[in-house]
Amino acid sequence: MATRGPKVSDLKRYLSQCSETQLANEIVDLFKKIPAVQDYYQVKLDPQAADAVAEKYKTTIRREFATEYRPGPGRLSVARKAVMDFKKVAGSVDSVADMMLFYVEQGVAYTEAFGDIDEPFYNSMESMYQTAAQWTTKHGLRPVFLPRFQRLVSATAHMGWGFHDTLSDMYQEFFSAFEG
Repeated sequence: MATRGPKVSDLKRYLSQCSETQLANEIVDLFKKIPAVQDYYQVKLDPQAADAVAEKYKTTIRREFATEYRPGPGRLSVARKAVMDFKKVAGSVDSVADMMLFYVEQGVAYTEAFGDIDEPFYNSMESMYQTAAQWTTKHGLRPVFLPRFQRLVSATAHMGWGFHDTLSDMYQEFFSAFEG
């Protein structure tokens, strides 16, 4: 039988027993050992570094969906993980929306360069498009990102697996009220 991991309450109890110096040492150890913690504090301590941190995650996505010379590996799990990891360290809600849309944009460019992929690929793109639409709705960012959502629908007009139709339906659901 697998043992359960510690709960937040267990962590709080442990941390409440630590001195301020011990807490600082805990955070420093995490910072040294875990790149995501480094990214989190880089953005927190220097908001000007947010673009550089975002670029690191975009590079991972760009590498997976590379279109220059030869196809990138196209590993959805690696590219999606970059988006989800960035969401944990991002300094703003609009940068998260940007990263989600970047993922879909890179997937669309990958398809344009190398032809139709497969249904799981399009399902992933559709899911991220929907997540981005929900995120921008929740955070009042729809008008800001509307042009990018529109471009994605237009860019998929010739793509298979019902990709364009699904994005069109989602676009209508989330953005038709914003089209003056």
